[in-house]
Amino acid sequence: MKGLLNIISRVPSFRGLPEDQLEKLTDIAVERQYDKGEIIFLDGEEGSGFFVVLDGLVKIFKVSAEGKEQIFHIFGPGEPFGQVAVYAGLSYPASARAILKSRVLFFPRTAFVDLITHIPSLAMNMLAVLSRRLREFTSQVENLSLKEVPGRLAAYLLFLSDEEGKEDTVTLSISKAHLASLLGTIPETLSRVFARMRELNLIEMDGRIIRLLDPGGLEKLAEAGRLDADNKLQDDVPRFE
Repeated sequence: MKGLLNIISRVPSFRGLPEDQLEKLTDIAVERQYDKGEIIFLDGEEGSGFFVVLDGLVKIFKVSAEGKEQIFHIFGPGEPFGQVAVYAGLSYPASARAILKSRVLFFPRTAFVDLITHIPSLAMNMLAVLSRRLREFTSQVENLSLKEVPGRLAAYLLFLSDEEGKEDTVTLSISKAHLASLLGTIPETLSRVFARMRELNLIEMDGRIIRLLDPGGLEKLAEAGRLDADNKLQDDVPRFE
């Protein structure tokens, strides 16, 4: 019980709540385990509650009519997902699948909504997290629609750097195939862009560890985003082929 309480207290949505309110959350939480590749919920399924990752990785994705998968987000330990359906009382707007063997907490919608009516600060915390997610989603839509793959990758590496609190090194927690889907491309194109970035001394790679050699250059590339009419990236960023 105490261990679960400590875990819940570190979840962004619940951070800062007094212990008695955290205990109420542990009372309604249900622990679930999923094997690698197992579906947690499907697009269009009734939104019966939301989840918090304890261990592992979970991807949120949609599949087109042609069978192409687009990943919207990948969540790791301590991160909640599926909250929109809880607030709206609607179906899940995308699917969720465990990338690794994962352990999650499930919070049933009815019990959680009842808690919110008695704990306004919990509702405010949840809204703050949802607002941050909306900004991230808006940025992703902008990247996919306005930037070429090099710009998307540069922006993602800078995002990871900020998330991990490191200026010159980031660690990829997902495979290149998943990263390619997240960036709206294919693994082969992603590999070519990584190789070109290394040639331009923007990054160094050692497995999943990436050293950012030129953060300023990556920022210019992220801002330029796409090829101009002369088939060059704007802002004097070197051309990617």
